Order: sequence, then structure tokens, then C-alpha cells
Amino acid sequence: TMNIFRLTGDLSHLAAIIILLLKVWKSRSCAGISGKSQILFAIVFTTRYLDLLSSFISLYNTCMKVIYIGCAYATVYLIYVKFRATYDGNHDSFRVEFLVVPVGGLAVLINHDFSFLEILWTFSIYLESVAILPQLFMISKTGEAETITTHYLFCLGMYRALYLFNWIWRFYFEGFFDMIAIVAGVVQTILYCDFFYLYVTKGEFSFGLTFIHMKY
Repeated sequence: TMNIFRLTGDLSHLAAIIILLLKVWKSRSCAGISGKSQILFAIVFTTRYLDLLSSFISLYNTCMKVIYIGCAYATVYLIYVKFRATYDGNHDSFRVEFLVVPVGGLAVLINHDFSFLEILWTFSIYLESVAILPQLFMISKTGEAETITTHYLFCLGMYRALYLFNWIWRFYFEGFFDMIAIVAGVVQTILYCDFFYLYVTKGEFSFGLTFIHMKY
């Protein structure tokens, strides 16, 4: 069900994706961008939106799903093919298997229904909650980030925070809640908390991230 928090959350999410794409395309460089995080997001959208092939909810829903999937793979293409020469693989060294394997196991063990599509949907929810870790780890290694990259991260964090309010709204007005999505959303929001503080208090983000160094 649509509400103001879900709508603004979706728009914030879309803004983050567009900001990242424009940054890479206009600068002709993917410096400072974690390709591993973008691969994880592409996996998230692919596994979550397989229902595009079997069900139709609304035109808005379908369009947003197609945009998310298309933009995710476009970003991966720009990083690993089009502007591969500018990709900093040395600093993008987070071991993503330490995320994907445990998340996959958790999705099999804890889900709403033990079916193929439901397990994939649950996997996507769990994976999205930690998919930003390679990007944060990359920033912690370099100690800096371009302003445009911090705007991207801020919009992503806002999207997740707004979705938490969406769940509160739905529980209060509809009596509906999804514990898996809520817990994963809380975990994801917590990962952004330090970044939010630095973003708001410092404005620019091109400085040593000592606190993030300590965590990652």
C-alpha cells in the first residue's frame, strides 16, 4: 500500500541511483565507487523482482522494478567495462563471500514460506541490509570520498530510514508488519548512522574517517 513515506523512500532510492550513474557518466570515471557493492545491489534487485515474470501489481510498481534492475546493471557495466581503467580494484577489496554465503544460509533458515521465490525475496532483503559494506570499507581504506559519492550514500540512507517509517505507518494504520523486512531495515539504517552524523556535521566528506576506520 502506498503512503508518503514509501513514496519519498522510493524517490530517494531512485535519486541515489541516478546520482551515481550521472557521477560516473559525466566524470568518465568510477573512482571511489565500490564495484562490489554495485554487484551486490544488482543481485538484490534481480532476486527480489523475479515476480515481474509472474505477477502484475501496478504500473508504478512494474516501472520502478524495471528501472532499479536496469540502472543496477548499467552501473556495473560502466564500472567493469566502459570505465574499467578508472576502477580502483586495489581498495575495493572487501570479501563479499563473507556476506553472500551467510545471508544465503539465513534466507533458507528464516523466511516466511519455504518456496523458491520466497527464499530469493528473503535473500534479497538480507543482502540489501549489508550490500553497502564494501563501499564503506573502500572509503575507510582511502580515508576520503568525493562529495557526489557522499550525496549518493546520503540518499540511500534516507531511503532506508523512510522505509522504516513506512513500516510504522503500515502497522499503525493497516495492522500489517513484516518482521524480516523491519529487522533488516534497522540493521541497514544502523550501518548508515555514523555516515549520517559526519555528513550533517561536516558537510564535505573528503577527510579522514577515523570512526569508520575503527569499525571496518
